Amino acid sequence: MAETFDFAIIGAGIVGLAVAREVLSRCPDCTLLILEKEKAIACHQTGHNSGVIHSGIYYQPGSLKARLCVAGSAAMIDFVKLHGLPYEQCGKVIAATEPAEIPALEELCRRGSANGVPGLRWLPDASAIREIEPHAGGIRGIHVPSTAITDFRKVAEQYARLVAGMGAALHFNAQVNRITRRQNETIVISKAGEFRARYLINCAGLQSDRVARMSGATLDMAILPFRGEYYELRPEKHHLVRGLIYPVPDPSFPFLGVHFTRRVTGGVEAGPNAVLALKREGYTRSAFSWKDCASILSSSRFWKMGSRYWRAGVGELHRSWSKAAFTRSLQKLLPELQREDLRPGGAGVRAQAIDNEGKLVDDFRFVHTEGATHVCNVPSPAATASLQIAVVVVDAVLKCFNPGKRDSNAARCAR
Repeated sequence: MAETFDFAIIGAGIVGLAVAREVLSRCPDCTLLILEKEKAIACHQTGHNSGVIHSGIYYQPGSLKARLCVAGSAAMIDFVKLHGLPYEQCGKVIAATEPAEIPALEELCRRGSANGVPGLRWLPDASAIREIEPHAGGIRGIHVPSTAITDFRKVAEQYARLVAGMGAALHFNAQVNRITRRQNETIVISKAGEFRARYLINCAGLQSDRVARMSGATLDMAILPFRGEYYELRPEKHHLVRGLIYPVPDPSFPFLGVHFTRRVTGGVEAGPNAVLALKREGYTRSAFSWKDCASILSSSRFWKMGSRYWRAGVGELHRSWSKAAFTRSLQKLLPELQREDLRPGGAGVRAQAIDNEGKLVDDFRFVHTEGATHVCNVPSPAATASLQIAVVVVDAVLKCFNPGKRDSNAARCAR
């Protein structure tokens, strides 16, 4: 009979590893297993992250996102300092480039203040913006000095080192194919073999809804993959951007618009757009999966979403295929920028949940089934907030399961 672990975590991205660290910190005598379908940690959303430690200015006051981002930003900065990881508190300017954007900019300032984002400063005119970002365009702005940058892959690697030192078992190439619940145990059938655990925590990111359904969860949402494509500024143009320069986002669309991000590893990224990917882990335009595409096109959620957001979607798709259109969007923020100043960069895929009505789920979402907790929607700022997300997840898990009382945990948290 195979060993039965107290906890099994599916997914070795930054959230799964943060949850493992939190579990082992609180329950140092428990046994914990992490299953990762790739050959290394942080291969998907974590490893393709822009590295921004977000401040929490964008999110609806009182939402889980807002609370966890503000607290998570401070915790992440403490963590990278403690462990000597690369980090720079470079600040961010959010710039309105036309009068119609000013009300939304004022709302962002209100949200940031309500969320407790430190040091916010209103920039009343173009000259105030250029005191901070000398080459930026804009007529009004907000300076967010607490915004920072790091390398989230290195953060995840540090989490992994910590949990390994705390006794976690980590299995790679362990794609999960089936999950069953039997006699107070969860049996996970994977490509690496069969594993057993008393409690399962699903942190599978782009595959989180599929894993949840394997566990018997009834979900009112599904994951849609959105690819974000970047350009990079040529080295001789890096001086145009001191920190981060962002536009005023469309309040009806949960993406931030193309922007400029200085990387802690060097260089400046420009982007991303947000286009529907035809493969959940598809980082190029040609990436395609029959399974993923059929899942998207057969879903009424997708068609309802299309009717809501088709104008924004067309604009994003146009920028994806037209460098000239991408450049024009960027020139609103950086008027000196020329098309030849940009060269192709990387891409990431965001796991964005969509509900039954075709609305993009804005807040973090956690679902519980018998013997399991599922982290079903944690898009940006998940990396920033990973330490605080872990606290919330483990709080919920330990209400359901006490590893010290292994015979009386059957279904206390199922719903």
